[in-house]
Amino acid sequence: MPELKSTRDAYGQTLVRLGRSDPNIVVLDADLSKSTMTRYFAQAFPDHFFDMGLAEQNMMSVAAGMAASGKTPFVSTFAVFAMGRAFDQVRVSIAQPGLNVKIVATHGGISVGEDGASHHAVEDLALACALPGFTVVVPTDAPETEQVIELASRTPGPFYIRLARPAVPVLHGPEYRFELGKAEVVHYGTDVAIIATGLMVAPALEAAEDLHAEGIACQVLSLATLKPLDTEAIIAAAKETGAVVTVEEHFLAGGLSAAVAQTLAENHPVPMSFVGIRDCYTKSGKPDELWHMRGLTPKGISTAVKSVLARKRR
Repeated sequence: MPELKSTRDAYGQTLVRLGRSDPNIVVLDADLSKSTMTRYFAQAFPDHFFDMGLAEQNMMSVAAGMAASGKTPFVSTFAVFAMGRAFDQVRVSIAQPGLNVKIVATHGGISVGEDGASHHAVEDLALACALPGFTVVVPTDAPETEQVIELASRTPGPFYIRLARPAVPVLHGPEYRFELGKAEVVHYGTDVAIIATGLMVAPALEAAEDLHAEGIACQVLSLATLKPLDTEAIIAAAKETGAVVTVEEHFLAGGLSAAVAQTLAENHPVPMSFVGIRDCYTKSGKPDELWHMRGLTPKGISTAVKSVLARKRR
């Protein structure tokens, strides 16, 4: 069994390390620091931590002011509030002036679970990717999260980084080096390419292993950076395999699948299939139950692969 660790926990621990070396880092939270794990930073650097209460719009505006004053603000709340409730402030106060604000939202996707549809962030990546000048990253696991946060701290400009609630498999070892805007081939194959992001990389890998036993060789491409998009890697995967399946814990509209489909439609069209949430909200339930309901499982991914292969062979 692989080690399990939450991306939000890795975020909180990384903030503390950064705070020791960079006095310009400040952290803002909207009364959720125990859940976003910014509480670690609050305990270590109380003078650089600001609990803004249940006022997400105001929190984004304050972060913009801090960035304009030379600070590097990390702003955290649940993903559904960061982009949904505060979108106007993010758009006008952060994106349009291109300020150096790092929005690190936890509890992304439907793996928020029992909190229900009101707390399931399934539109956030579409909103973030629509903002000019924003860098959008969905780390796969805890080690990648640590590197993403460190890189964001020293890279000018606005970031949206989506993290998750549950502990997930650690897929990267100490030798791994994250590169912004670069996809990572985590499994090699020539029959079909599975392009996944965030927590969906682990079930994509499991599906690839299951399909290998059936004689189907899958390439698995981990696309942590949604913006800027690694179009070269996407086109290369399509050329190498001739078929593509995308997997995301997000609405299909405006997320990973839309970006990949647009890239391939313009450059190298191939048969495609999409695994994600199809234009409906999800009920309350345990993460595994909700993933199963929406086909975000190794079995669901395998079914999509076989469907696209059938079209490829016509």
